[in-house]
Parts: sequence; structure tokens; C-alpha cells
Amino acid sequence: MKIRELNVNEEPPINLMLLADPSQKLIEEYLNRGVCYVGEKNNEITGVYVLLPTRPGTVEIVNIAVSENEQGKGIGKQLLMDAIQRSKAGGFITIEIGTGNSSIGQLALYQKCGFRITNVDRDFFIRHYEEKIFENGIWCRDMIRLSQDLNN
Repeated sequence: MKIRELNVNEEPPINLMLLADPSQKLIEEYLNRGVCYVGEKNNEITGVYVLLPTRPGTVEIVNIAVSENEQGKGIGKQLLMDAIQRSKAGGFITIEIGTGNSSIGQLALYQKCGFRITNVDRDFFIRHYEEKIFENGIWCRDMIRLSQDLNN
């Protein structure tokens, strides 16, 4: 899989990003402030992530998604490792990511890739989303925040 920055004149893969974040409004807001990267397989976009600098020395992966028919094939890990490498190369000290309390698979993947839980933003999804989100039979209410020190 080839991972590249989205071209300026290219439409971002919103439908793919909606798999990770059900709010098109929030996606459009962070796309305007961050840098979008896409993973391609056979000239088809199968994965996406957005890096957003948040504070001096810190960058956050605000969306990471893999097309449903390509999930479970290691693409998410490739995207995550690419984001880590690009962040290191960009001189960032810390990389952060957040996911819902119900995102069991994502929590496992992020920790396998070196992220550690730093805090919990209680009721994040209740405050920021109109509709209730359920995943893995669990009501998604809290944002689990994770980070990784890029100096190691």
C-alpha cells in the first residue's frame, strides 16, 4: 500500500472518514486545519488519516479509517506507523490519538503500536454528538485519550 498526502485539488474521502467519525461537520473542521493522508491499493483509496498540530511539539491523529472490506488486513497499523514516522520527521515530540470507550479493537491496536492511555474525557461523545453512538454493544460516551513520546 502506498501512503501519500492528499493533493490540494483532490476531494477528501469523506465517506471513508465517516466510518471513524459520524460528524461530517467535525470532519470538515479538522480537515481545514490538518493534513490528510490517504492509503492506496490498486489506485483505490482504502485508508485515511488526518494529522493536526494541536500545541507546540504535539500533533494529533484526529481521524483514521480503513474501508470496511479492507479491515483486518493490517492497513490500520500501516497508517498508524506512517503517521508516527511522519510526525517524528516533522520534529514533533508527542503524538496523540483519541477513541471512544466502545472502540475495543482500536484501543488494542493503538496500545500495540506504542500509545499509552493518558486520560479520559468523560461524556465527550454526549457533548459533541447529537445521536447516541453504539459500538460493540457499548454506548460510546467517553473519549479515551492516548499519547506516545516520539523521542524514544
